[in-house]
Amino acid sequence: MGAVPSVGRRADRDGPAVLLDLPFTGLWLVRNSPAARVPSHGSDLFATTFAIDFIAADLRRRTAERRDWRTWLSTEPVDRFIGFGRPILSPADGVVAGVHDGEPDHPARRSMLALAPYALGQAARARRGAAAIAGNHVIITLGRAGPYVALVHLRLGSIVVATGQSVVAGQSLGSCGNSGNSTQPHVHVQVMDSLDVATACGVPMAFRAFREWPRGSAKGRLRESGLPEEGSLVQPTFPALPEDQGPHEGVLPLL
Repeated sequence: MGAVPSVGRRADRDGPAVLLDLPFTGLWLVRNSPAARVPSHGSDLFATTFAIDFIAADLRRRTAERRDWRTWLSTEPVDRFIGFGRPILSPADGVVAGVHDGEPDHPARRSMLALAPYALGQAARARRGAAAIAGNHVIITLGRAGPYVALVHLRLGSIVVATGQSVVAGQSLGSCGNSGNSTQPHVHVQVMDSLDVATACGVPMAFRAFREWPRGSAKGRLRESGLPEEGSLVQPTFPALPEDQGPHEGVLPLL
């Protein structure tokens, strides 16, 4: 979810982190990590203080299968992006507290010519409310009164759970899309203290059991828990791999 105007309630920066599973399989790039800055998306608005974005990528860290004139001058079809349609999984056991569907998947934008006018519309989208920013999404409550985990920018018509349904970690919720305030297919994850996204405060989070290749490094590391670094490549650790093993074909299956 892109940056939004810097207004809204201020979250508790020092609160305990909610521990989650990564909500996908395969390799994904980390963007807007709260390990790099807080608020991670430049604002506390819509409880995005500690939110994080993941973009599906290949072994070369490419997020799309091709580049052509549209990459530099225009918008691009979303189905050329690796993440579009990839399963998004529940990051924890809980109960579905909210579902929103019906928002279109926008054409993707990597070109500055396409990004500039889109950025000018950010404030207008924010005024339309949470649905215009989050697009299609699922919210899961981890307890009777929260906290609440939101998985955002899902593909139109892909959500397979309903409000009130119990879910377990690893269960499919829907597919990665490009709905809402999104410039290419990705999943945006955040934890918040209220079901009302418009007034909620963000809650810190961390992820368990993942393998990480920091930006600029071919050497990966296993992490029992924590926040991925900005620009790193991550994959859930099943199965666990030797610590000095790099991300090569035949070693890290893209499931």
